[in-house]
Amino acid sequence: MKKLLLLVLLLVSTSSIAQKTKIKTKGPAAVAVTQERRWSAEKANAWYKEHRWMTGANFTPSTAINQLEMWQAATFDPTTIDRELGWAESIGFNTMRVFLHSLAWQQDPQGFKDRVNTYLGLAEKHHIRTILVFFDDCWNKEAKIGLQPAPKPGIHNSGWLQDPGEPTSRDSVAFVKLKPYVQDVLRHFARDKRILLWDLYNEPGNSGKLTSSLPLVRNVFSWAREVNPEQPLSIGLWNWDFEALNRYQALHSDVITYHCYDEAPLHQRIIELLNTHGRPLICTEYMARPRNSRFVNILPLLKKYNVGAINWGLVDGKTNTKYQWDVPIADGGEPTEWFHEVFRRDGTPYHQNETDLIKKLTGK
Repeated sequence: MKKLLLLVLLLVSTSSIAQKTKIKTKGPAAVAVTQERRWSAEKANAWYKEHRWMTGANFTPSTAINQLEMWQAATFDPTTIDRELGWAESIGFNTMRVFLHSLAWQQDPQGFKDRVNTYLGLAEKHHIRTILVFFDDCWNKEAKIGLQPAPKPGIHNSGWLQDPGEPTSRDSVAFVKLKPYVQDVLRHFARDKRILLWDLYNEPGNSGKLTSSLPLVRNVFSWAREVNPEQPLSIGLWNWDFEALNRYQALHSDVITYHCYDEAPLHQRIIELLNTHGRPLICTEYMARPRNSRFVNILPLLKKYNVGAINWGLVDGKTNTKYQWDVPIADGGEPTEWFHEVFRRDGTPYHQNETDLIKKLTGK
């Protein structure tokens, strides 16, 4: 927590300078990032006030093990998406965070955008707006187009994919080829009201990458600012030891997003410190029951502070995220307590008292 406090104080003092000065930051690809296009705190707060309190989940349909299985033409499953977003709507959720994957675009750019459009139409039907995520440093480093592997019994996120993965994420010559992907998708949906926010990079530095991900972070911000979509941009803070990444992410995000799987006292302290930025806060990952990050103690806290609340997981499915990160169950049996997820595959709540609380707090 001491590291977090020092970091926040540094970010706040640096931010006051940055608002008055055009800052150019060059990465290996020699791109310039301009602070001028970052939203002012006033614009960000006005945007936030236009929306109801944001509540929802990170969403992958139960029939998809990873982002490619969700978005490839052969396995795109609008029937399941429609049904499961209906369950989300039934408890008052109004926001989903959804991961894209560059390989699905490379395989079929127009078809990929058509499928994203179909998803957005289904989400709108259920009065849900979406946070779309481009890159990700988590889990398996090699992704391949085509048939995706079956889940490994009892292993959390056994088939989840990094994007762009290794070694591309560390190689500026390789990852600059992703610029057309990012900008094509952004331009296509730049004025789409169904999209709430662009989350440009999930947990940069994870999987042992550390600061090697910073050049791609710089570049994806620059690529997105060139398009200048109507929706805000962000990359979430998640590891308080990553000072260089955190500083860059916080000072270039229009809205402050973050992840926290800690119990209520520490989560509250994080909110209080991040609030010193004077920008809206959205927690884009929380809720891990065995860590005592639960709906009963965290969701009321987020509502009290008017922080957007996006938990990990909606429906138990092929991602296996009902199992804990590092606690596999060899036979794939039922864990003593689910780590993530709100609903079973048949649509019944994992815990009725949780969905009752969610409905109460969302006004459903």
